[in-house]
Amino acid sequence: MAKLTTDELIEAFKELSLIELSEFVKKFEEVFEVTAAAPVAVAAAPAAGGAGAAEEVEEKDSFDVVLEAAGDKKIQVIKEVRALTSLGLGEAKAVVDGAPSTVLEGANKETAEKAKAQLEEAGATVTLK
Repeated sequence: MAKLTTDELIEAFKELSLIELSEFVKKFEEVFEVTAAAPVAVAAAPAAGGAGAAEEVEEKDSFDVVLEAAGDKKIQVIKEVRALTSLGLGEAKAVVDGAPSTVLEGANKETAEKAKAQLEEAGATVTLK
């Protein structure tokens, strides 16, 4: 039996009915001991996360601290980013250099406001989203 190319396989699948295709998938899963449904679950997860994010925006009980600009005291801002996160020096510098960038995600209101105050005191321009 000659080996089929990917394109030839696709053409063969196009000729199958949905029932035949479903039977093929079941047989494929048995023979290769895999589950073809896994990608569907993965694809559904971002949609659920997107819905959760929309709910958070409505309730506004979590905030993202976004560094808009480092300002004149870049070194101080880098130090504050390191103090607020678990980032190393190089990673914190990358966040500051890459402004606008998110410093904290999903922080509660108190933490977000405290972080904003610390960063602004160091000379940065910060917004809460």
